[in-house]
Amino acid sequence: MNEEDEVVRYRTEGPVAVVTMHRPQYRNAQNSAMTYALDDALYRAADDDEVKVIILAGEGKHFSAGHDIGTPGRDVDTTFPRRAGLWWDHVGKPGAESRYARESEVYLGMCRRWRELPKPTIAAVQGACIAGGLMLAWCCDLVVAADDAFFADPVVRMGIPGVEYFAHPWVMGPRHAKEFLFLGERVYADRALQLGMVNRVVPRAELETATMDLAVRIAQMPRLGLALAKKAVNQAEDLMGLRAGMDSVFGLHHVAHAHNAEVGQDALGGHDARSMRDGGR
Repeated sequence: MNEEDEVVRYRTEGPVAVVTMHRPQYRNAQNSAMTYALDDALYRAADDDEVKVIILAGEGKHFSAGHDIGTPGRDVDTTFPRRAGLWWDHVGKPGAESRYARESEVYLGMCRRWRELPKPTIAAVQGACIAGGLMLAWCCDLVVAADDAFFADPVVRMGIPGVEYFAHPWVMGPRHAKEFLFLGERVYADRALQLGMVNRVVPRAELETATMDLAVRIAQMPRLGLALAKKAVNQAEDLMGLRAGMDSVFGLHHVAHAHNAEVGQDALGGHDARSMRDGGR
């Protein structure tokens, strides 16, 4: 694979690793190649003793438009090994068995594991952060948003109760989570800051430098102290029901997929990337 074909790029600046999604022509929509490349990059950062903080970024105008449901390279994943769990390989399995096994691996399983990475992670978000893009930002410890960033989870339009990594009530509180899901509308950066969805909002031109400055300052802390502080907050969040809540909603998510497949033309309720985009303005 040459550099132009890389769907994820990796570099280090001192104690900071920068992991960049690189499908700008598709607004960094996440196909399986990108998901497994992200996993490789985050393992690389975890294993590097010189790296103390990790930045997750998206190349181009948008952080991520979500799961790839419409590009030529969408979800072609027959060659990727299981990593996130011990559910059987979904390839060649029929119906709901395939969907459940696949999403347990590449969506919920990957994001949960990345949340537990024992180094601070910061999402640098510009432009669109939609549905599956939320999952990537929300499994990071901090979110720095550009002033042009917007967030949405429009999948209720598909009859689905939310994306697989269902952190909504913990990220923004139950009432705002309901409004966010019921309407499927965009929440812009300033409002996201008010709701506690992001830590900081900065001018778009300053996103990279502001996020790097924050990462470098965090990196001055001792590595073990950072790892333990992160684990402490994650454990408290799990005691508030995050992990159990995700498990329960993952089941509802697959009830919705199965219902769509049974009564309609496909598991997505007949929607594609264009219909989801045009309906969510």
